[in-house]
Amino acid sequence: MISTAAPTQQAIQMTVEASAEAQRLDRWLATALPDRSRSEVQRWIKEGLVVVNGTVAKPSHKLETGMVVQIRMPIQPAESDLQAEALPITIIYEDDDLLVIDKAAGMVVHPAPGHQGGTLVNAVLHHCPQIEGVGGERRPGIVHRLDKETSGLIIVAKNDRAHRYLQAQFKNRTVFKEYLALVEGHIEPAQARIVAPIGRHPSDRLRQAILPADQGRSAVTEYRVVGYYSLPVRSNNASANFSLLSVLLHTGRTHQIRVHLAWRKHSVVGDTLYGYRKPRLPIERHFLHAHHLRFRLPSTGEEQEFMAPLPPELQKVLDMFIKDYKDY
Repeated sequence: MISTAAPTQQAIQMTVEASAEAQRLDRWLATALPDRSRSEVQRWIKEGLVVVNGTVAKPSHKLETGMVVQIRMPIQPAESDLQAEALPITIIYEDDDLLVIDKAAGMVVHPAPGHQGGTLVNAVLHHCPQIEGVGGERRPGIVHRLDKETSGLIIVAKNDRAHRYLQAQFKNRTVFKEYLALVEGHIEPAQARIVAPIGRHPSDRLRQAILPADQGRSAVTEYRVVGYYSLPVRSNNASANFSLLSVLLHTGRTHQIRVHLAWRKHSVVGDTLYGYRKPRLPIERHFLHAHHLRFRLPSTGEEQEFMAPLPPELQKVLDMFIKDYKDY
């Protein structure tokens, strides 16, 4: 059977000429591909889509004459591919500039290869069609992202002015972002800051990993134990231990919380990518929820905060436990 699905990537190969000697890879590609932005090129490189002489390279890689650069360039979906869909979304707040949405687990934020419909963008386009084109055609209105299986608060801008204003807050790290995460084991100490660079896993494109400082991007995660929990294990008369954490993000790397906590040997419950392949609790998603956001409104400059309670499927997991330490 021959597949008729549209390709999602285009393979390109180029040879570095003498005029590009000693240039940065990202700058050279942005010049060589004038219809693509430098930020887009940098994203391809960080996602492992650009190979120099057979090796995945960094954006700052210095070019030499004769080097062979191979790119698996993502094919941009046409504007008409973005369709408004009447999908259920929970709107926490709305004004003329933005929406604050409590995203359900299982919903992808924006269209991408394999997820051209059923996304948060499709739902928001139905609710407010004026966001089409805001901040870019492929991800209209999107200021920041949540993983597919992460629930909770996300901001969507309604106009370009608000989009720029909100993006600047994220870039300057003035947005307060708190998550609730249930992790494996009793984590110690009860409060700590994790500082470890993160980048694309060298051999698995689906995963991120802790990398040396010169290879990864700086990443800072702070956590505080909200409560320790135990569940009896009948087979050996012991207990399975878990910790509920309040987690603050000081940077916004892909899968940051999940990677940092797994690196500390306390993976997020239900995270089959970085933790147990088979969840030890009856859960069909990872236990990570964007619980609390605080930022300045574009309209007034005033600081506002929003909170979203745990969704029922996560609260049900907590209700199973015997808490053996009082809350901090």
